[in-house]
Amino acid sequence: MAAVAAGVSAHIHDHSHHHHNLHRHVKHEAPIEKRNSVVVTEVVEGPTITEYVLGGKKMDEKKAKDGIKKGLYVVVGTSTPSFSAPPPSRSTSTSAPKGGQFFENKSSSSSSATSSSAVPAKPSNDPAPPTGGGLTADFPSGKVPCSKVPTEYGAIEIPWAARDGWSTLMKVGKYIKGVSFDNIAQPKDHGCKPGCMCSYACPPGYQKTQWPEDAQGATGQSVGGLWCNDDGFLELTRPSHPKLCEQGAGGVFVRNELSNNAAICRTDYPGNEEMNIPVNTQPGQTYPLTNPVSASYYKWQGKPTTAQYYANNEGVPVQKACSWGSAAEPNVGNWAPTNIGVGKSDSGITYLSIFPNLPTSHAVLNYNIELEGDFDGECWLRNGRYAQSDKGCTVSLGLSILEGAKSD
Repeated sequence: MAAVAAGVSAHIHDHSHHHHNLHRHVKHEAPIEKRNSVVVTEVVEGPTITEYVLGGKKMDEKKAKDGIKKGLYVVVGTSTPSFSAPPPSRSTSTSAPKGGQFFENKSSSSSSATSSSAVPAKPSNDPAPPTGGGLTADFPSGKVPCSKVPTEYGAIEIPWAARDGWSTLMKVGKYIKGVSFDNIAQPKDHGCKPGCMCSYACPPGYQKTQWPEDAQGATGQSVGGLWCNDDGFLELTRPSHPKLCEQGAGGVFVRNELSNNAAICRTDYPGNEEMNIPVNTQPGQTYPLTNPVSASYYKWQGKPTTAQYYANNEGVPVQKACSWGSAAEPNVGNWAPTNIGVGKSDSGITYLSIFPNLPTSHAVLNYNIELEGDFDGECWLRNGRYAQSDKGCTVSLGLSILEGAKSD
């Protein structure tokens, strides 16, 4: 169905203990060509150029390779990690393997496809894109009424969530900075009213910037969004980020190569974790998939977090795909067959994972997913089977680090 590509980011690590550090910087200079039937977007570039850096200075490639061969330098963290899919939120992996790309395309076996009464979503059900310069405009804290989602500042509405377009509403009572919320409740009505945290969605490739960094749920709940104050106006909860939506690390795209829509739905996190943030891909189109930077993204109890997406079957309408599901219709929403994990770790490594949505769903996705590119190992989903194990697979993209032999 789609192509997702990850870009390269070099991140220098400072190892002490009398070791020489040799860093290998991977650069790319020209678009990667289409392979087999998969269309590769131009986000990941090639061919690859490798630079070696020792003590902050570039090192001759031949000398570096000779040193590696003679054992003067040892490789640190360049093997493909064993599978550990990033959850909606709690990724703690710090190894540093090579990188790659993620693709999806039509299953070669019709037996795994669900027959479908499902139909593509009508365009009118898709969130409207922001108008004007909304994404680049600073939000005037305390001056916009809580009565509607502030789409003029880049946010998008989620009409099927039955919350007046908001992705999550949490009644928290009084917002006292530095004091945990211990009285979180769902409001009785559907609007953003005084005393509520009102979370919102952003367009594909962007994510919300607002959550109270100094006050989260007392028992581990994640709380995000704008604050509706006593006067009925929206306030920033992270004033240091005045724009409502921002891009992550970038470099991850999805391309729909099916004959129908395929909805990929991100959990609203921090928030109620409903998978209602949509990327409703259409045939032949390419979309950015937000790649959060853990160093600057939401921290859960001090731990870095990532993004989790739910890959729904081809043809499921977005308003059904990006909503809580149930056992009565077990292949959609939180019952979707497959999850996708994306995030750039604190060490500068972008991780891409595909894995079954267990134990909730045992359904088989009706198209294939491929991860291809500049990394060691394989990661794909083909006719319900994953490359590395039945639990899924992970690849990564980032800096390979080489550490020198111990000095005298």
